[in-house]
Amino acid sequence: GRCAWRKSGTGKSDMLNETIIVGVCGAGAMGAGIAQVAAQAGHKVVVLDQNDEALERGRAVVAKGAEALLKRGKISEDEAKALNARVEWTTDVAALGDCGLIIEAIIERADAKQGLFAKLEEATGGRAVLATNTSSLSVTSLAASLKRPKAFMGLHFFNPAPVMKLVEVVCGMETDQALADEALKLMEGWGKVAVKARDVPGFIVNRVARPYYGEGWRAFEEGAADPASLDFLYRDLAGFRMGPFELGDLIGHDINTAAAKSVYDSYFGRTRFVPSLAQGQLAAAGMLGRKTGKGVYDYSEGASAPAPAFADGVDKPSATVRLSSGAEALKALLAAAGVPYAEDKALPAGYAELDGVLIGFTCGRTASDLRAEFGKRFALIDWVRDAKSASALGLAGCCNGARKAGLAFAALCGKKAIILKDRPGLVVFRTLLQLANCAGDAVRDLVADAESIDRAMINGVNYPFGPMAWAKEFGFARVVAALDAIADETGEALYRPSEALRALARNE
Repeated sequence: GRCAWRKSGTGKSDMLNETIIVGVCGAGAMGAGIAQVAAQAGHKVVVLDQNDEALERGRAVVAKGAEALLKRGKISEDEAKALNARVEWTTDVAALGDCGLIIEAIIERADAKQGLFAKLEEATGGRAVLATNTSSLSVTSLAASLKRPKAFMGLHFFNPAPVMKLVEVVCGMETDQALADEALKLMEGWGKVAVKARDVPGFIVNRVARPYYGEGWRAFEEGAADPASLDFLYRDLAGFRMGPFELGDLIGHDINTAAAKSVYDSYFGRTRFVPSLAQGQLAAAGMLGRKTGKGVYDYSEGASAPAPAFADGVDKPSATVRLSSGAEALKALLAAAGVPYAEDKALPAGYAELDGVLIGFTCGRTASDLRAEFGKRFALIDWVRDAKSASALGLAGCCNGARKAGLAFAALCGKKAIILKDRPGLVVFRTLLQLANCAGDAVRDLVADAESIDRAMINGVNYPFGPMAWAKEFGFARVVAALDAIADETGEALYRPSEALRALARNE
């Protein structure tokens, strides 16, 4: 039956529950996916689109999803039939009149969405909660023309909706907080990881994730290594499922560039979100990635698969590695390969010595800068998540001799090596620092709390760990010191630590 927007005697809304009829506007991949999720949770669902062809495509998407669940043993044949039967497909907006929650998933144009919302308010008599699946438009702005902005919010699903766990529940300036809390519980009842986000450009994920692309492209633009090698390092060293270049090819460089520009412009040019010139050139040239057959990589028939450029093999040195105190990460690399070492407390803390070269993990400074200060040759290693599982090391040195010693150390550890440009923070470590920096900004700006941000990044874009949890484990003081070192070396304010990170560092 009809659901009136109401509040109980406790002052809490009691509208969004497991018995409501759910409306979905838009029968494309996202809308059909949301419809499947709601129907799978037991709701009757009404899907609206402008034409019958779109509805038939949407119906096929849901049927295919139900069939996939059946094949995986998640549901029975009867349950698959019931799932399909719970979804009604229509071109008549009046058919959504009894819906208690309506989720819009149409074109990303404010005028089109607001025109639809006006029709939905009329069709439901103001009794339904309206939600937008927008990823780039302001929820507050979309609500401006509504008669009941308090009963409007963002429910941002990630594609494909039946697979991706995250839903960002976005509160506009006038969204009723009790309704938003009910939406959180409803989404959790649908099997989702739901997090509440403030209405800011990019919400949580599309804001915090910008450095993953930006730092990857910047490393390429500065000649740190070729794209295939960089993508490999992100996967192998940190555990990301895809590197920024292959991910950009998959998403489409037109879409990714537009998203970067949108966030940058929406924040009035805040430097942490600066788009990539090189990616913009790809988009302008129509080299959009997989969908055009060429982007960073060539996808045409017969093209060679991209491969990382490993350094030529180096014989293991006969000299014994000397290890200072505080070099636990280096010790883990050596122990994983069963390599003996001699402890030497005279060495700088956190470093190994091999063939007269000090070898250590990057701390944000360059090997050349360290050599200038200490008068010794340095080789630096990019951050490694797990000493055993990583198959290679990313290395930089202040000179050829230092790089050769770094390669010898990698060989001792049983690892391949990719030579990187000697730049502050190298590649993976610098990216992780900037992800933590953006997450810290989001905490400061009250977009969401640290735990919600981490949950969003893990479940929305499949990050191997949350940026705030990573910063805490690494040490907030070390994160702040490394960011300051990068800012000093590059002269760019975008690397200065977030106030939130500085505050956490002071309280460690």
